[in-house]
Amino acid sequence: MTVRLTFMCATAGGTTRDAVFGDGLLSERGLRRARAAGATLPPYSLAIRAPSVRCAQTAYALGLPTTLEPALRDLDYGTWRGRTVGEVVADEPYGYSAWLTDPDAAPHGGESVRRLCRRIANWLSSVPPYPGRALVITEPSVVRASLVHALSAPVTAFRHFDVPPLSTVSLTLSDGHWIVRPGRVTPDRVGTSRAVPTPYDAAEGRTALLWGEATPA
Repeated sequence: MTVRLTFMCATAGGTTRDAVFGDGLLSERGLRRARAAGATLPPYSLAIRAPSVRCAQTAYALGLPTTLEPALRDLDYGTWRGRTVGEVVADEPYGYSAWLTDPDAAPHGGESVRRLCRRIANWLSSVPPYPGRALVITEPSVVRASLVHALSAPVTAFRHFDVPPLSTVSLTLSDGHWIVRPGRVTPDRVGTSRAVPTPYDAAEGRTALLWGEATPA
């Protein structure tokens, strides 16, 4: 059995300073970048997307009809949903620090990183073989969890995968083993820029602030 999946991270809105936990509408810049990426995509036999608004908008901007897959939903941020990274750091510094360093921590009352990784591993284990390659438009957290599973990496590796908006990575299951290949670079560096970060990207810049090792820009 062979399963061929290309994961694409949905684009997002905002900047590092106001990155929000949870779903949100795409910015005009994000929509333009998704349209540009869509013009360079190779053909896929099937396109699947996560249920978020940003994934739906990304798929539409790419010009692709998609099948919704609830299992690909983003990590459940619980009480942090809708809040900015800065707000959470200011109000819950110790909980935020635990969330960054402990994959079992869920100070927001939602889903831990380990539970997310387990959910995505279960989905990957149940994906039927498709003719050709399927495109999966989903959240950065889901792509990270997929890489943890495909590479048999420890859950602590979750935060070490760089998955910028509109970047792609291909996972192929053959003879019971996953093979991982990075995606191609598209024109104007679409899919490689970090100009539109997720809360995880913003978190990398906030970690030092928790320990007084840097000052805000």
